[in-house]
Amino acid sequence: MTTTLKIDHVTIAGSDLALLEQAFAVVGLPTEYGGPHSNGVTHMALLGFEDGSYIELISFLSAGAKEIIFWGEQIAGNGGPCAWAVQSSDVGAEAARLAALGITVKGPVYMHRRRPDGVLVEWDLAFLGDQPAGVTLPFIIKDITPREWRVQPSAAVAGRLTGVAMVILAVENLAGSIDLFRRVYGWSVPQFKEDPIFGARLAHFAGTPVTLAAPLAKDNWLAERLARFGPSPCAYLLGAPDLEAACRDFGLTPASNWLGRSVAWFDPARLHGLKLGVIA
Repeated sequence: MTTTLKIDHVTIAGSDLALLEQAFAVVGLPTEYGGPHSNGVTHMALLGFEDGSYIELISFLSAGAKEIIFWGEQIAGNGGPCAWAVQSSDVGAEAARLAALGITVKGPVYMHRRRPDGVLVEWDLAFLGDQPAGVTLPFIIKDITPREWRVQPSAAVAGRLTGVAMVILAVENLAGSIDLFRRVYGWSVPQFKEDPIFGARLAHFAGTPVTLAAPLAKDNWLAERLARFGPSPCAYLLGAPDLEAACRDFGLTPASNWLGRSVAWFDPARLHGLKLGVIA
């Protein structure tokens, strides 16, 4: 059986939340502070989209917490993309299905955060695999409180950016990672492309929001990222109804071909090295 994944949100880590928010605002993506998480260690800001997905910016509430939380190395090291989550109508049932396939599953786990206005937002999670949450396989999430309490579309991108369209995952073993996703989700053989500009051999599962990326060289940016942070998201692509308009509005790079579709990128120098693009 083929499983369809709907991206709930993607996470971007940094050592200073205010600096992350400032960088996003500078490129035309102002975020909203979302409050501290129930772990008492991290807090977040978010940018919501029309399709219900969102970008989460995450950092420590105070210094010195990297050993006791997911993505601690990425937060402390300003690693940028660090995790992704998909929606589920039944976290327990999906966790049981994956456990039956031999996937390590932790959860369901209850979590919450309190918004600045005092509203308590609650959800259930399940974490998959033996690596930190959402670094290769996504973690799964289901709202307990109304969805609109957790995220609403941000006015700044309304009508211009529609949602998180694709997660690009840096992997060390491309063949093994392909086998993992095909076993877990029943997907077909991916399409391949060597992209010297991105510095990766890409494997995209058609009709899904997932592209795997393995370094083309042992010393390029992607190889260095893998050596530092391990397998994890390395870039995100946002959807847009009009790529030309998005390029004008956000000062994106000229569009290029990405597995048969057009992609343009935000200037990474203005986003502390983050690779964030728009696909149409």
